[in-house]
Amino acid sequence: MKKVREINVKSTSIRTTMVGDADYICLTDIAKQKNQLEPNVVVGNWLRNRNTIEYLGLWEYLNNPDFNPIEFEGFRQQAGLNAFTLSPTRWIEATNAIGLISKSGRYGGTYAQRDIAFKFASWVSVEFELYLIKEFQRLKEEEQKSLGWSAKRELSKINYHIHTDAIRANLIPKEVDAYHSSLIYAEEADVLNVALFGMTAKEWREANPDKRGNMRDYATINQLICLSNLENLNAVFINEGIHQRDRLQKLNKIAIQQMTVLEEVGNRRLMK
Repeated sequence: MKKVREINVKSTSIRTTMVGDADYICLTDIAKQKNQLEPNVVVGNWLRNRNTIEYLGLWEYLNNPDFNPIEFEGFRQQAGLNAFTLSPTRWIEATNAIGLISKSGRYGGTYAQRDIAFKFASWVSVEFELYLIKEFQRLKEEEQKSLGWSAKRELSKINYHIHTDAIRANLIPKEVDAYHSSLIYAEEADVLNVALFGMTAKEWREANPDKRGNMRDYATINQLICLSNLENLNAVFINEGIHQRDRLQKLNKIAIQQMTVLEEVGNRRLMK
């Protein structure tokens, strides 16, 4: 189970997580909307329902090739009877179900694949289900934005290697020691920093003493896209033997042009 995240739905904290590529939502947390003190009782009552068993069984048939239909049929026939009880753990172990997950410990509780969780939420409260879906969608949109930023940051790192290879091949004398090599790398990195951000790494650190990392860690997606392009272009300029001062002027003009275009594109998307 990947990192557990939380969303707030009508003043109730709902945990979510990923299992493989699937989203799971905590039924125990949802049940607190109906019974704050004994949410497991709410989940148990839901599992006693014949409609619930039939829905869970159909979901497993569609998504789980290892589902045990014989055990499912036994539960289906008993569902709804006064004496029938069923816990999430018993359902999972008897049928090899994957739609529900029972966890103990700090993040303990019963989690369900999101389709099942929404079904449970509608049984608890239709209004709560709508709020849950809205907040869950907002969470996924935030994750996609974060993923996009991370992808651009990784692209920037890849292009950084292209950039440093050009520096190594053209600007670092043979047999130079590691310390002086690092000075040249840092100097060329600051060419890009000044071209895009208008300051060197040292100037940024002095202006932001309370921030960890470096200025690139706080860059926007558009800035990272532009930085990736500048690294490639600077590598080409270095290989062509263009002086550092001239490269800086060229890169600064390109950065201004590209950032203008990128910001205009972003604004047009927001207006749609």
